[in-house]
Amino acid sequence: METYQKNEFAKAGINCEFVQQNHSKSVKGVLRGLHYQKEPYAQTKLVRCVRGEIFDVAVDIRSDSSTFGKYVSVILSEENKNMIYIPKGFAHGFEVLSDEAEVIYDVDNFYSNESESGIRWDDQKIGIKWPIKSPILSTKDKLWQKT
Repeated sequence: METYQKNEFAKAGINCEFVQQNHSKSVKGVLRGLHYQKEPYAQTKLVRCVRGEIFDVAVDIRSDSSTFGKYVSVILSEENKNMIYIPKGFAHGFEVLSDEAEVIYDVDNFYSNESESGIRWDDQKIGIKWPIKSPILSTKDKLWQKT
């Protein structure tokens, strides 16, 4: 399976160079996010689920955007082989729907601990309709502020 081809992405208007690949493994009910990197370390992401199934979310956090605060969601799985391209200026999160899931995501900028930020998964202004109502959260994800 070919998951990335620079020329095909360029034809679709996507011109970025991925510099890092991350691999995440989680169990059913784990919710990761909503994460983003502040400038100058903001990241574009290309996300896919290579094992299991996840509910994946991207939230527009660009204050000058007509879709500011809106989100898109998609099911990513090893069966459907779908991917989601998430530009800079979006927060990202996912919830594991299968017993286990492995997620791979390529990014176009290096991670910076000082630039890491996030939004609470249950922010009422955004209103994401997560499939699992009582997710398993990391300490970090429990502490993000609401908008």
